[in-house]
Amino acid sequence: MTDTLISLISILIGIIGANLTGLIFKKYSFGIIGNTIAGVFGSVLLIKFFGRLGFDPISIMQSGNLDLLLFLINSIVSFLGGATAIIGIKKLNKKMRLKRTNG
Repeated sequence: MTDTLISLISILIGIIGANLTGLIFKKYSFGIIGNTIAGVFGSVLLIKFFGRLGFDPISIMQSGNLDLLLFLINSIVSFLGGATAIIGIKKLNKKMRLKRTNG
């Protein structure tokens, strides 16, 4: 595996996390396209933010071989990034609508 492939897999896992969250919690769903976009951005942002702790794609492949533990941590963080992006964006959207009606 290469660093690029690990990054793409992480983004795909974030998309799955966002769509699964939207499927389970209907009130947070933006539809399949909105959930997919939120999953991409949530996954990338959380991996960039927490990847400095040592589970970014470069660290996973640093020895030349796949470090499965770091890849598992990366996958979990990507999934959670996609899931939290849906919830965070929905709450932000709700606050913006509330300010617009009161404004």
